[in-house]
Formats: sequence, structure tokens, C-alpha cells
Amino acid sequence: MADIFFNQNHGVWILLSFIPYIAVCIWLTNTVLGIPRYGFLVMENEYWQYACNTLMFLSSVAIFYWFRFGGTFRHRLKPEWDEVPQIVKEDVFLGKATVDDLIALELVLKHPVPEFVKKDDDESKASINKICPEFSGETDNPLLHFRHIAKGPRINKPKYIFFLLGESQCQAPFDSIYNKLHLMDASKKFQQEKGTVTLANFQQAGMISQTALGSILLGVYDCDLELNENKALWNCDISKIPTAMAVQLKKLGYHTSFWYGGSLNWGSLMHFVPGAGFDEAYGGPEICPAGSPSTWLGVYDHIFLKSVGDIIRKNDGDTPQFHFIYTTSNHGPYNLPYGDYGLDIDELMPEMPDKLRRDTMEARRFMGVCYADRCLMNFIEDMRKQYPDSLFIVTGDHSAAVLPYDKGILPRNYQTIREKMLTSFYIHHPDLTKDMLANNVLGEHQNILPTIMELIAPEGFEYYSIKPSLTEKIEHVVTPYSWMDIKFIGSYLEKNRQQLAESSDPVDTKINVEEYLEEREALQDITGWLVRHPEMVQ
Repeated sequence: MADIFFNQNHGVWILLSFIPYIAVCIWLTNTVLGIPRYGFLVMENEYWQYACNTLMFLSSVAIFYWFRFGGTFRHRLKPEWDEVPQIVKEDVFLGKATVDDLIALELVLKHPVPEFVKKDDDESKASINKICPEFSGETDNPLLHFRHIAKGPRINKPKYIFFLLGESQCQAPFDSIYNKLHLMDASKKFQQEKGTVTLANFQQAGMISQTALGSILLGVYDCDLELNENKALWNCDISKIPTAMAVQLKKLGYHTSFWYGGSLNWGSLMHFVPGAGFDEAYGGPEICPAGSPSTWLGVYDHIFLKSVGDIIRKNDGDTPQFHFIYTTSNHGPYNLPYGDYGLDIDELMPEMPDKLRRDTMEARRFMGVCYADRCLMNFIEDMRKQYPDSLFIVTGDHSAAVLPYDKGILPRNYQTIREKMLTSFYIHHPDLTKDMLANNVLGEHQNILPTIMELIAPEGFEYYSIKPSLTEKIEHVVTPYSWMDIKFIGSYLEKNRQQLAESSDPVDTKINVEEYLEEREALQDITGWLVRHPEMVQ
């Protein structure tokens, strides 16, 4: 602990900082005490005076939080930017007034402009050239140099493509060391079926929902900039972002639809999704029956997915369709009435340790994960019966701490890098085989779009992607957050490395290890270049 404190966390500087900190506290205290006092209610009875003083003090605190939380004392009920009505968000005055000025200032100070955005163009060009030598800088769009030519279809072109993005659906519950929890049994059954190929080492393109979604839809890494809130992309010429998913699928003749279980106010999707090239965008509250139960994020998954399926069947026609479907229910606080939907923790996990059985929060979390998984698989089964030749892609938006690593279910009591960084991935089509995906064991979100293209596009079809297709052999994966190869996985955020293989025992951690840094820097600089030059997409 001493080694970590002094060497990793700069403990000496932390201790020395107490000297100026205490000095500032003393000065502030004396300054406050030096403020002239004003008259206050004085009572003859000492006890009544103490009671009055206490009441005034507590009332001041209560009033502050009442206004701070927007008219409520419950933190979870306070107004959220994503829940603000669209008409308010778009109003020049009200949109700004929604967030308190001090809170807005705090957010700005907590999120400084990243270094890769502040770079000058010459420095960025030199970095990008390491993975894209043809990029000339100046008015050149780096994405135009990531052109690929499809080698010809490997499966029969499906009329329907379903891209299912599951909220917080990560790889850890799929790993064999957690089999006794039975969280993903529905998906595991589907993964065993003919035509399904699974990658158990699959990295996320973003650490949170917004950044992962933006990266997938645009085909470039968001890099924590939340590009979905960038107004330059709302009304851009999306053809100038040639890596965008919807744009390329429309070139193959697909009508593109985006479905989200929550309101499209979340993440400004009502602007971002059409800007990203989708023909249509739907939010759960507008397509589900009036009064449908929902979490703070969106309509319950089983209701939302049923409504999506009903509308797809109703609108069935001759035009090929691509449906991007994003669920919401696998998220805290996990307060759905799971028992009403056939989930019982004792039946689900007969091998669960008593320590967990008594933990109602963990039990709700387990049932929430299992519920979301069953909803996705029920939807897939429903669509397969209707459209058996469809292509299904299932992945999670990002990893999440959905497992009780500190509750004694394993010899170790912490998350590994694998569990922090890997999401799930499986793809299904009646014609699909593992060798079509080069028997790969590694992949990531940016490999999905080129894989679709190489599976269904005609020979000679031109498409754009910053990463190769899974039909090619993948030896290593690099994202702005992490890297991995056949043996190891590393975190750029924590600057360490561990074995890639799953393990129930403590794993060896190598600190201050960062590999493939030039590739990571180049990927970030591509995003930085586009942000600094919005004129390229106008």
C-alpha cells in the first residue's frame, strides 16, 4: 500500500499539499468569521435558542438542495439534461437556463479539451500518416483514405439485418468462471446454434453509452468527445463521413431505421441519428402503448422490443431493411418487477452463495441482466420465425460492473482488465460459418461494419472503414482505451497489462505498460482532425 501511495499516486506531493490547503482553510475561515454579523432572533430561553438556530441551519441546507435538485430532495428524481423536453432544449434561453451556471462551469473545468484536439495540424498529420500514409493534411479528409473493395458475398444477401445493441451487455457474464450464475443462458443457447459465430474477446469503442454509440454509427472513435452533441454533425453532409454505417448500408439498397428504448431526447438522438444518415428514428415512448412502464432510461425491454417487432411486420415490403435497435433496461437501479416476468432468483441461481442470496441489490442486478438477455433472445427468435434468412448482430454498448467481484464468488475480489474492457459479440445467419470470419478470436466494434460489407456486398463494392473486416485475420486490436493481442490485454487508462484469458484466480498485473501507442494516437488524431475542421463535413 505504501508503494502504491508514494510511487503510483505521488504520495509525497499529496502530503505536502496539505500545507497550503490548511493555510487556505484558515484564511477562508478567518475571512468568513470577519464578516459583520447581522441581527438574528434572540430568545431568552437557551434551549429554544439552540432549537431555533438548528432549525435555521437545517432549513438553509434543505432549501439549497431543494433548488439544487430542481424541486425534489431525491437525487435520482432531479431533472436530467437527457430528460428535458425537446422544445426546451432547442430554445436559446431555456436550453441554457436548464443547467445551473455553476454546475455548467464545474462540468467545463472537469472536462478540459483533450490534448489530441489541441494539437496543430502538422503534428496530427505526422501521427495519422503512420497508419494512413496517403493523408496529405490541409483540406484532405483522412477518412477518404480508408477505402476497401469488397471481395464478393459470402452469404445470401438478407432482406433484413438486425443490429442489436444491448445496454451494458458485457463479456464477463459469458465467461465460464461465472457459469454458475446462469445470467446469459438464453444467449449461450443461441450461440450454440448453427449459423452463429461468437467472439469472446471483443472490445468496446467507448466506455459509456454515448461514446460507444457515436463511434459505431459514425465509424470513427468518439474519444470521449460525445460527438452526438456536436451540432456540426447534426446538419452535416453525411456523405463526407464515408465510414458512417447507415450511409454505406443505404448504398447497398437498405432502408435504415434506428430504434431506441428511451426518448430520443437522450444524447440529442433526435438530431444526431438523422445527421448520421438514418432514414428513420424512433423512441420507445412514441412507439409503445401509452402508459407503458419504464425505467428512468426507457420503456421496459420486452414491451419496447415487442412494439418494434410489430411495426417491422406491419411495414414489411419489398425493400431490404436495416434495423439498429438499442435497449435500455440492463441498467441500475434494477427496480423492475422481475417476479412478474417469470424471474426468481432461487430458480435462476440454485448454486448462488448464501452471502449473495441475502443481498437484495445483487439479486435485483442479476435478475436485471438475465431479464435483458431473455428479452433480446425472444426478439431474435420472433424475427427468425418471420424472416429466417435475416442477419443478426448482437453486441453490448460497453462493459459494466454487473458482477459482485467483492462478494466471494471467486478467489480474487476485483475486476480484471478483461472484465472492464470487453463487451459481447455474436453474429448469426443460416449460411455463416466460423471459417468465414477467419476463425478470429479477437475483434471490436469498428470491425462490425466492414464485416457486414464483406459478407453481403457484391464483388468490387467500395466501402470505408478505419478497421479491417473480421473476414481477415486479426492479430491485435487497438482502441483509444485499450489494446489486446492473442496473449495480453492492456488498459491505456490505467497503463497496465494482464493476461487476456479469463481466470478465477488473481492475475499478474504489469504496470506502466502501453503497447501500440502510435496506432492509438493516430486513431485519436483522426477524430481530433475532424473536430477541428468541421468544414470538411459541411
